[in-house]
Amino acid sequence: MSDPLWTLDAFAEAAGGRIKGEADAEITGISIDSRSLEAGDAFIAIKGDRFDGHDYVAAALEAGAGVAVVAESKLSELPEDGRYVVVADPLEAMRQLGIAARARTNARIIAVTGSVGKTGTKEALRLTLEQSGKVHASVASFNNHWGVPLTLARMPADTEYGVFEIGMNHHGEITPLVKMVRPHVAIITTVQPVHLEFFASVEKIAQAKAEIFEGLEPDGIAILNKDNRQYDLLRFLATTAGVSRVQTFGLDPSADSHVENVIRYAGGSSVDASILGTEITYKVGAPGKHVVKNSLAVLTAVHDVGADLAKAGLALDSMKPPKGRGEVSRLMTSGGAFDLVDESYNANPASMRAAISVIGETPVTRPGRRIAVIGDMRELGAEADTLHAELLAPITEAQIDAVYCAGPHMHALWQRLPQQLRSHYSEDAKDLEDVILRDVRPGDVVMIKGSLGTRMGPLVEALKKEYPPADDTAAA
Repeated sequence: MSDPLWTLDAFAEAAGGRIKGEADAEITGISIDSRSLEAGDAFIAIKGDRFDGHDYVAAALEAGAGVAVVAESKLSELPEDGRYVVVADPLEAMRQLGIAARARTNARIIAVTGSVGKTGTKEALRLTLEQSGKVHASVASFNNHWGVPLTLARMPADTEYGVFEIGMNHHGEITPLVKMVRPHVAIITTVQPVHLEFFASVEKIAQAKAEIFEGLEPDGIAILNKDNRQYDLLRFLATTAGVSRVQTFGLDPSADSHVENVIRYAGGSSVDASILGTEITYKVGAPGKHVVKNSLAVLTAVHDVGADLAKAGLALDSMKPPKGRGEVSRLMTSGGAFDLVDESYNANPASMRAAISVIGETPVTRPGRRIAVIGDMRELGAEADTLHAELLAPITEAQIDAVYCAGPHMHALWQRLPQQLRSHYSEDAKDLEDVILRDVRPGDVVMIKGSLGTRMGPLVEALKKEYPPADDTAAA
């Protein structure tokens, strides 16, 4: 039987709270959502923008929570017979739990940030490091002021490798998070024009991403994208922050880890690379030049934390894009199959260009077409219309056959599109549904992408509902 995640006494001490009621002596997990909580979990009643966890304490206890972490000021409103760790502020208590969890482990820790590719890189690190030892990593995109401390607090004491995703959309957000994580290795995948609503320039974004250097452990390593236009600035900021070891990755042959040859195929790539001077051949089980590039950063970090590089390379072949981030489904129409690329999780100019590039690399059997169904990219400020209009270049380069646009900013692109590429435009994504369901045909490759607020995800679900996956059809 494995050790508990926390004993109650150690948990209460780390959280800075007092125990009230008959709480379980051992805590097996930590949750902030009463709907997904499992028996034995500690439920932390944090207050968010829309919900207050204290409103769900009774439900959490009923669901089997071993204990609930609650605010002293809310105690009188909660069930009298509950089992509690009472604190001044549950969110601050979760931060303190995260700090304590980091202090008690000897794990080698990797932190990942960047404008694009954070989650995919984090998941690739999880996959590759699992070949060498016990890994703890962020679930989903738990990369903000509550996601990072929650992930830390959930880290078992005997973890050998920890992987943390750190995000931001304002200056100053990364610093407190990375100082909790205290990584031995920090990766910046790339810096691109995202969140321009909150930043005056891409250089300002680079400075905010560079906050990750502030939490590096002594003699820690920064891994930077040498192909990125902000590389020189990031390297300068790393040096200014006292980072003595900087490693580079990219297609540039002068990078410490670089590609020597790539063969692309449907759904992935075969790569010959040099990783810090070691020659390695491996396959990546997800499509896209950006995925290949980020795999270099992954393998560089694997080397840096002392894990098995050869086993890591073999593991990358089983890498699959997560839902909404490049997941490919083969769907059946009455006349044959078409491919659906689900990129609906989010979008910015860099990730949009990458997704368009991926379908440009995807083989198409005529009369099948390469189809881009794209919605507004949010948080781009005054440059929004210009950045949308500039998507014409990657669309042309990728030889896209048909474009469907949704959102007021996408109208700037729609106006620039050649007539033969214009399929349909609407201000709301939902108004594209009937048109797309009617228009798809066998042999098509359909990519759907847009910012979360544009709500492109329901278009993906509508296609999957109307046209069953090919493997389901075969089983039937």
